[in-house]
Amino acid sequence: MIPSLLYTTLLAQEWQTFEGASGFKNPAGEANPGAATFKSLEAIFANVLGLIFALGAIATFVMLIVGGFRYLTSGGDPKATAQAQGTMTWSIAGLLFFIGAWFFLRFIKEFTGVDVTTFKIPGVP
Repeated sequence: MIPSLLYTTLLAQEWQTFEGASGFKNPAGEANPGAATFKSLEAIFANVLGLIFALGAIATFVMLIVGGFRYLTSGGDPKATAQAQGTMTWSIAGLLFFIGAWFFLRFIKEFTGVDVTTFKIPGVP
């Protein structure tokens, strides 16, 4: 209830622009970069690829913890123990998959000279 009242109060305020806001620079050093460019797509691709690998590592770690917890709480039940071992096995298999995928991408770079982990549009500086 209270957050909705605060949001309504916020919407009731007058919109104000600040005159001195035009001098800000983005991290690339350009003043007010404006619309997105192809260079932005390259940065997005690199960030998404890094995010996928980071989330994969986090998911692997979480599933390994879940499998260990299930194993500890199985109470000697063979079915629950087997299920917990399966969870831990597949989490390690997922980790090996991500490591293998990363090494495969690095392998392609070493033999072809093309860095497939970065997205470069030909002709765009």
